[in-house]
Amino acid sequence: MRDWSEHLPAGVDPASLRLGAGSLVAAWQDRWAADPGQVLLVGQDGTALTAGELEERSAAAAGRFAAAGLGPGDRVIVSAEASLDHVVAYVALLRLNAVAVPVNGAYTEPEVVHVATDGRVAGAITDDAVKAGWIAAAVPGAVVTTPDLAGLPPGVATPIDAAGPDDPALLVYTSGTTGTPKGAPLTHANLRASAEAVALAWRWSPDDRLVLALPLFHMHGLGVGLNGTLTVGATAVLQPRFDPGAVLDAVRDGGTLFFGVPTMWHRLAAHPEARGLARLRLGVSGSAPLPPDLHGAIAELAGRAPLERYGMSETAMLVSNPYDGDRRAGSVGFPLPAVDVRLAASVSGAAAEIEVRGPNVFAGYWGRPEATAEAFDGDWFRTGDLGEVDADGYLHIVGRAKELIISGGYNVYPREVEDVLRAHPGVVDAAVVGAPDPEWGERVTAFVVGDMAEAELAAWCGDRLAAYKRPRRWERIDEVPRNALGKILRHVLAERL
Repeated sequence: MRDWSEHLPAGVDPASLRLGAGSLVAAWQDRWAADPGQVLLVGQDGTALTAGELEERSAAAAGRFAAAGLGPGDRVIVSAEASLDHVVAYVALLRLNAVAVPVNGAYTEPEVVHVATDGRVAGAITDDAVKAGWIAAAVPGAVVTTPDLAGLPPGVATPIDAAGPDDPALLVYTSGTTGTPKGAPLTHANLRASAEAVALAWRWSPDDRLVLALPLFHMHGLGVGLNGTLTVGATAVLQPRFDPGAVLDAVRDGGTLFFGVPTMWHRLAAHPEARGLARLRLGVSGSAPLPPDLHGAIAELAGRAPLERYGMSETAMLVSNPYDGDRRAGSVGFPLPAVDVRLAASVSGAAAEIEVRGPNVFAGYWGRPEATAEAFDGDWFRTGDLGEVDADGYLHIVGRAKELIISGGYNVYPREVEDVLRAHPGVVDAAVVGAPDPEWGERVTAFVVGDMAEAELAAWCGDRLAAYKRPRRWERIDEVPRNALGKILRHVLAERL
């Protein structure tokens, strides 16, 4: 692949880069000290929080956590809507050298209990009383509080800011698209390296104002959006729930950056005020593929193409389309600064598993030595994603290795078939899985949202796909099951077969 140094701004010497050299908190404090009056956060009601105020409030919160019995190394669930209090509590945990465990607010009781027990948490910060009850019952003695720290004792003097670069800062549970989520510990150095690489690649500066409507339980919103803002010393405008009108209003009020998933971009492009996207300096899409037609629509509305990138819970950000240059639809671009990417031996055909290494990559799964051993080839992490590199060096994600359908000895990538189906004007959404078949091994099965006749869909695919890739079984569904970031829950569909 093309060298990551192409992502660097003019005048930056690749040999001088030392990404992740220190704790994440240390990077933030450097910014706080340089400009304590800089507004770092804006809440939903317009309340602003400066760097100096965040330093003071997070130190006080760390003292209250310590008085409640939390300390270095303790894992603490954080599950709440984005707010100033939420961010203060998160920063306080990291300053105390505790470990934040972000949890999806939509998780059901078994999912929450799994994280609480598997992670052996010592506490939780949540704005959901029901969820608080689940956690307290699953982990007796856990310190459970709200983001505003209601109910905690007054703070005590305690050493803070003692985290080192190799100390864990986050325990992120994987999306769980194929089964039970695994915990991925990310160190301060991992997260700082990723934030610094993204800041360089995307020309992120203190003058930027990020409209942050992504949830803070996932790497996209927390690891990229919030951590990046605090590391750069820019401003994040927090929006607890995505609303296209509210996002466009915030862009009109000075927003320069917006990071979203394809569903968000689709709703923004369909909004009557979508031309307001032209005020953005940079729009980023990730966590799921951006359809090429939507890529083109955004480019027309905003006057510049969206930038697609690629990352994982275990690695933070890895690859990005270029800030300067062709942002190619259907591609995730080139490795970010200090990240190495290679394609393993081909499974069969052009695509091969993507393997990565760099200062942003985690060291292994929480309490899962066998899964860790399986996930690494030396110091190369096996992502489980299948990729191809085009003639110009752009990386294209074609699917997941575990989602690969092998029918009659031929490899079928579900995403390729899904793209063809979604291009049909009568198809609202589609998902493709392999159904067990005694003759073919697996039979390509399509789940389709829409009213088109099977014969018409079959003819559509017949003109666009080789015979072995065409669905042989069709299922109608009302909605494709997806997780909170838009990834298809294929195991749910497979269970229906």
